Amino acid sequence: MKFKDYYAVLGVERTATAAEIKKAYRKLAHRYHPDVSKLAGAEEKFKEVGEAYETLKDPEKRAAYDELGRHPAGQDFQPPPDWGEQFGAGGFENFDLGDILAGLNRGQGRARRAPAARPGADYETKTEISLLDAFQGNEIDLDLVMPEVDDQGMTQRVSRRFRIRVPKGAVDGQRLRLAGKGAPGQHGGRAGDLYVNLVLKPHPLFRVSGKDLYLDLPLTPSEAVLGADVEVPTLSGSVELKVRAGTRAGQSLRLTGKGMPHAGGAGNLFAVVQIVVPQAPSEAERDLYRQLQALSDFKPRAHFP
Repeated sequence: MKFKDYYAVLGVERTATAAEIKKAYRKLAHRYHPDVSKLAGAEEKFKEVGEAYETLKDPEKRAAYDELGRHPAGQDFQPPPDWGEQFGAGGFENFDLGDILAGLNRGQGRARRAPAARPGADYETKTEISLLDAFQGNEIDLDLVMPEVDDQGMTQRVSRRFRIRVPKGAVDGQRLRLAGKGAPGQHGGRAGDLYVNLVLKPHPLFRVSGKDLYLDLPLTPSEAVLGADVEVPTLSGSVELKVRAGTRAGQSLRLTGKGMPHAGGAGNLFAVVQIVVPQAPSEAERDLYRQLQALSDFKPRAHFP
């Protein structure tokens, strides 16, 4: 028996709703109707479209067709074991798939089994979280529109909201499994699972590297030369950091345990020193810098040839 891909014939997805299938059929039927179309092979295409629609518009026939699985169009195949008994169909040898499906509702004179339980589909999505959500392990709301197939084989798009807790110390790309939150099962089958991929949004101050955080720390020339106590932000609040005299640009000052939490404790926060100068110094400041320039014998480029 040759396989026919009815979804491809109508140009719809396998999760298409009844309304989407009907809309696609009407469009194609009008295009290929023998009384309207001048296209070559229009009559044969019209029959093919009609056969596909007759199967997919009927929930029982569509369920039986979906049980056949996916195969390339025109490929020889055999239905799964017990498919004929489950859906009340006769033998398959030398029969056309369309004829077999068309006869499902005509009665075959045999008892039909109860529909087999089918598990619901798993779904996968992604959602953005803030660095603070990952640090604190906050709860966030997730709004999704999900296709669901009922026991009649009809597919509908349903809006669902989930409240999920972000694991403390979650990292970019981490995958969460919400058991039983996917598509509901059919005929008593178990519900599928929902997988959520976490995407960490960039933070305006902090950069993440594993469980460590990095922060650019601007210092004035005098703070770097003389040393200073400066206030530094962290994800758990500001702390005071002692900057030693003679600190260099690019130097990393470690704040132990102020990084991202993990099973063994927490990472570190590294404040990376940036020496900044005033863009519009006053005349008095300029005078002081001139005096310092005249007094200092510091040669920062003495190593140049």
